[in-house]
Amino acid sequence: MALPSTIYRANIQLSDIDRGIYESLPFTVARHPSETEERLVARLLAYALFFEPDLTFTKGISAGDEPDLWLKGPDGRVRLWIEVGLPEPQRLIKASRHSERAALVAVGKSLPTWEQQHLSQLEGIPNVMVIRIDQTFITRLVSRLERSISWSITITEGTLYLAVADETLETSLHMR
Repeated sequence: MALPSTIYRANIQLSDIDRGIYESLPFTVARHPSETEERLVARLLAYALFFEPDLTFTKGISAGDEPDLWLKGPDGRVRLWIEVGLPEPQRLIKASRHSERAALVAVGKSLPTWEQQHLSQLEGIPNVMVIRIDQTFITRLVSRLERSISWSITITEGTLYLAVADETLETSLHMR
């Protein structure tokens, strides 16, 4: 018998000063049994970093041909394809050909090695963006993760501030 997904109820107060977005984002998200809490946290951060009204979570880890999040236009075409983690660069290259924009929120313990081996393959592709998030930040956020998530996120000048309960965490967003 397969294990069920774990359901999280989230409420993110988003202030993306750089893009002029100020939203209250209540939603429910499922964590697949094979998905780590680190990856779930990265998906939630990706949602906030790229928020647009029609941005949606996909089947993600359980559907190999879909990204973690995407934004589709009224005609069904993919406008924004978002991956989380450390995928093979060919996956992003392919996504860049089938969508207006492709993005990677790069997180993981082996991020430095991945960057050395794969980041150069994405150079020169104008519609691919890579945002690196510090693993220490992810780890600290996972330690505060609960089934009912209430975060206040402020993004300004390449820095993400995240308030959870009585603590404010901060990380630089390294973009390429």
